[in-house]
Amino acid sequence: MERGGGYRGKAALGGGYYRGGRTAGGGNGRGRGRGRGGYVETTTHTPHDPWRRVGRFRETTTHHQDDQWMRVGGPHNPPTTQTVPSSSSPPPADDHTVSVPDFSLLKISEQEPPCSPTIKKLHPIERPDKGGNLSIRTARLCVNHFPVKFNPNSIIRHYDVDVKPVVPSKHGRPSKLSKSLLAMIRNKLFEDDPAQFPLPMTAYDGEKNIFSAVELPTGNFNVKLEEEDGRVQSFIFTIKLVNELRLGKLKDYLTGNLSTIPRDILQGMDVVMKENPTRHMISVGRSFHPVHPYEEDDLGFGLTASRGFQQGLKATSQGLALCLDYSVLAFRKRLSVLDFLSEHIRYFGQRNFRDWGKVESALKGLKVTVTHRRTKQKFIIGGLTKQITRQLSFLIEDPEEKAPPRQVRIIDYFREKYHTDIMWKDFPCLDLGRNGRKNYVPMEFCELVEGQIYQKDKLLKPAGLLLKEISLARPVDRQTGISQMVQSGDGPFGGGITRNFGLEVNTNMTPVIGRTLGPPEVKLRGPAGKVTKITVDREKCQWNLLNRAVVEGKRIERWAVLDFSSNSEPPDRLNSKYFIPKFIARCKSLGMHMGNPVLYEPASMEQLENVDGPCQLLASVCQKGRGQLQILLCVMDKKHSGYKYLKWISETRVGVVTQCCLSSHANSARDPYLANLSIKINAKLGGSNVELFDRLPYFEDEGHVMFVGADVNHPASRDTTSPSMAAVVATVNWPGANRYVARVRPQSHRTEKILNFGDMCMELIDSYARLNKVKPAKIVIFRDGVSEGQFDMVLNEELVPLKRAFRQRDYSPTITLIVAQKRHQTRLFPESRRDGGATGNVPPGTVVDTTIVHPFEFDFYLCSHYGSLGTSKPTHYHVLWDDHKFTSDQLQKLIYNMCFTFARCTKPVSLVPPVYYADLVAYRGRLYHEAVMEGLSQPSVSSASSSTTSSSLSSVASFDQRSYRVHAELENIMFFV
Repeated sequence: MERGGGYRGKAALGGGYYRGGRTAGGGNGRGRGRGRGGYVETTTHTPHDPWRRVGRFRETTTHHQDDQWMRVGGPHNPPTTQTVPSSSSPPPADDHTVSVPDFSLLKISEQEPPCSPTIKKLHPIERPDKGGNLSIRTARLCVNHFPVKFNPNSIIRHYDVDVKPVVPSKHGRPSKLSKSLLAMIRNKLFEDDPAQFPLPMTAYDGEKNIFSAVELPTGNFNVKLEEEDGRVQSFIFTIKLVNELRLGKLKDYLTGNLSTIPRDILQGMDVVMKENPTRHMISVGRSFHPVHPYEEDDLGFGLTASRGFQQGLKATSQGLALCLDYSVLAFRKRLSVLDFLSEHIRYFGQRNFRDWGKVESALKGLKVTVTHRRTKQKFIIGGLTKQITRQLSFLIEDPEEKAPPRQVRIIDYFREKYHTDIMWKDFPCLDLGRNGRKNYVPMEFCELVEGQIYQKDKLLKPAGLLLKEISLARPVDRQTGISQMVQSGDGPFGGGITRNFGLEVNTNMTPVIGRTLGPPEVKLRGPAGKVTKITVDREKCQWNLLNRAVVEGKRIERWAVLDFSSNSEPPDRLNSKYFIPKFIARCKSLGMHMGNPVLYEPASMEQLENVDGPCQLLASVCQKGRGQLQILLCVMDKKHSGYKYLKWISETRVGVVTQCCLSSHANSARDPYLANLSIKINAKLGGSNVELFDRLPYFEDEGHVMFVGADVNHPASRDTTSPSMAAVVATVNWPGANRYVARVRPQSHRTEKILNFGDMCMELIDSYARLNKVKPAKIVIFRDGVSEGQFDMVLNEELVPLKRAFRQRDYSPTITLIVAQKRHQTRLFPESRRDGGATGNVPPGTVVDTTIVHPFEFDFYLCSHYGSLGTSKPTHYHVLWDDHKFTSDQLQKLIYNMCFTFARCTKPVSLVPPVYYADLVAYRGRLYHEAVMEGLSQPSVSSASSSTTSSSLSSVASFDQRSYRVHAELENIMFFV
C-alpha cells in the first residue's frame, strides 16, 4: 500500500538550532540573535556578482560535520558572511535555439538538492516595517480567522498505520483499500478495546496517519469486520510510533525564535481539526458537506447544491488561527439508480426507451450500494451489460466441487438466493465487477452513494444559474453561514475532540482595521485626440469610453471576417451588413483607424470539428487576402470545442491574430460590447488602451523596469499523462508597463516547478532589449499558483537558477519576487454598512497587513476590484525576495496601481496583470496541447494544408516544444488577450 498523507519522510528544515559554536551573525547555537537583516558587507569572488546584494533575507546552510541544518540567518539574526554559488553549474541553453528537453533527466534532477552544501538556502524575507499607513479611509472589518490557543508543553503523538487483508487477493497484487473501509477498520479496532484505543483522543487522516493525545499500543492487531449477511473479513492493522510533535516548537516559530515553519505539527493539528467533520459530514476533496442538503437547493435532474465549508490552519501575527470559508458543490442526490435516471434522463422508463448509451454515460464510474443483501460495501459502476436482464445468465460453481458448474439465469439466481423477483427485466444490469471479474446486479437493487460531485460545466442553464446564485452569497449571508458552520456540532470544534488535544478556539471572527488606498488617475484621449487625465469613480473605481479614445490606437487596414454562422438560421446568423459598419465606426471613435475588411469568407461550424477544417480555411483566407492579415475576426453561432484547433493553427502555424465572437452578441451591436471587442483587438495588435497618468510608484527614476508574471497550468485530475504548461509573460515598454510578450513551454506532468524558468526569462529580456535597445535594470517577478509549502521551491529552484543564468550572461538586475495567491479561504467582511460599499463588500483598494498576516514575513491582503456579485476575495501577496527594499506602502500602492492597466476592461482587476496574463497564456498552452493530441488521433490533414502543418501533426509528441512555439509574427505581441 502506498504511503499517504505526506506527513513522513520530510525533514523539518530549521527544526532546531545548530548545537554548539557561534553563528557568523552573532548569538550562540541556542540563543536568539537580535536586529533585523538589511544590506550587508560581503566578500565576492566574481565581478558583477548579483549575489553581492542580498537584501533582507533569511537563510540556512548545511553543516558537513554532523549533517545538521545550521541557522545562519533568521528573522532577527542576519548573516554577515556569504558563500558564492558554485561555478560548476551547467551553462544555459543557447538563447537562439529551440530544443526538446530530456524529461527523464529532469525528473531525476528534481530529486536532487536544489543547492549544494556550500550554497545558501534562501528563505522568505521578513517584514520591513509594522505595516503601511497610506489610506483615504479606514474601515473596521471582520475576517474568517478563528484564533486557536494551545498548550506549548503538549505533545501530539504521530503513528504510522498499515492495513492489509489477512487473505491476500487472488491475483496476487496488493489491493488498495478504500478510505471508507479503512475508517471502518480503524473504528472497529478502537471500539473493541476503548481502554487502549480511546477514539475521542485520536484523529485519523483516512490513510496512513493517526494522531493521538495519549500513548497508543503499537504492533500488529487482528481486526474482524462482520458483514450484515454474516460474512467476515479479517485484516492486520499495524501501528507504530514515528514522531512526537512538541507544540512548543510551533510557539517558537510564531514568536520568531524558529526560522522554518514546523509543517509536521501544523499537518497533525490540521487532521485533528478535521476529525469531527470527517466523522459526521461528507468529505469531498478539501471540503465538508452535510449528509442531508437543503430542500430548496434542489437543482432538478437528480442533482442538488450542497452548502459546505473548507478549512485550514494558518500561522498569523495573532498566533495560530483556523480559516474557514463557505463552499458550494453540485452533487448527485442519494437516490435509487432508477429514481436518479427518471429525474436525470428525459423519457427514461417509458415503453420505447432504448437510449442505453446515455444511461451508461450518466452512470459509469459512480459509486453505489446494493439493497438485495445487507452490506455497507460500495461498488463502482463499470458499465451496462450488453443484454437485458431476462437474457442474462452466468456460470455458477459448487464451492465444495461436488457438482459440475451450471449455467444459471440471473432472474432465477435472485429468486433462489435472495427470495426476490426482478421487476425490470427489460433493462440491462449494472456491471459492478472489479479486477476483470463480472458482477451483474439489476438497477432496481442499487442506490447512489451520497456526496458524488456533478461537474458544474455539464449543468443545464437553469441549474447552472441556481448553483451560481447559491455560490455567490452576499457578504452578510456568507458571514452568517460561516459563523453557523463554526458553531455547529458537526463542525471542526464539535464533539470535544479538539479540546481533548488541548486546543481551545475562539468562535468569533477576528476584527481588523483595513485601509483603503486611493485610486490612481488614468490617461485616455479626448475627442480631439488630446491626452486627457481621467479621475476614476471613487466607489467602483471604473471609467468609461464614451466620447473618449484609447491612448494609442492601431491602424487596421488589412483584416478579414471568417463567418462560421453563415449556414445558421436567424437570429444565430451574423447580420454582416449591420454589424461590420457599426464595428468599424466604433473602432474609429476609439482612435483606431479601420478600413473595410479585405475579405468576408462564409464558413460553417462543422468545419471546426477537426484540425483539417481550420487548416484549410486559414490557408484559403490567407491566399485570398493576398498578403499578411493584421486581424481575422471569427464569428461563431455558439461556443465550440474547435476553438482550440483554430487558435493552435492560427497562432503557431499560420501566424495571424484571431478574435472570436458570438453572432448573437455581434448582431445586438450594443456600444459596450463593440467597445470591449475593439480594445481587445487594439491590445492584440500592440496598441495601448489605458495608461497611468503618473509613473508607477517607487520607480520614478530613469532606470528601465520589467514586470514578469509566471504560472503553471496542470491537466485535469483524471489525466495521468499530459504535460503541465508553464507560462511566463513580461512587460516590454517602460514607463507605460502595459504591453506584454509571452512564452509557453510544456513540462513534466503535474510539476509545479517551472523547469525552463531561466531560459524563458532570458528570451523575454532579449525581446525587451531588442525593442528598447537596453536591458531592464530592475525586475519584479510575480509568481502564481504556489502554496506556502512551495515557497522553498520557488526561491531555491527557480530564483537561484535564474540568478545563475543572469550571472553567466554578465547581467545583474535587481530583483523582487512576489507570490500572488487567490486559492485561499480568507474573506474580509465590513463590520457595518458604513465600513463597506453598496453591495456589502469592502471597497476597491482595501488592504490588510496586520493581525491576520504572517508573524514576521512580508505579506498582505489586497482587494483591488469592485465586488458586484457575491463576496469579494482579496489576493494574498507574499514577498519572498526583495533587492529593492520596498516598504509596505510602496509595494501595496505599486500593485494596486498596476491593477488599473489590464487591457481588457475599464476597471481595476482582482489580480495584478502580470499574473492574470500568465494564467491566460498557460491556459492557451493547454488548448494547444489538446489540439495537438486530438489532431494526432484524427485522420491526417488534407493535402491542401501546408506542409509545415502536416509534418508537425505527423511527428509531434506531447512534450515537443515546437508544437507550442508561437509563430514569429506573434511572439512579441499580446495575441493571448
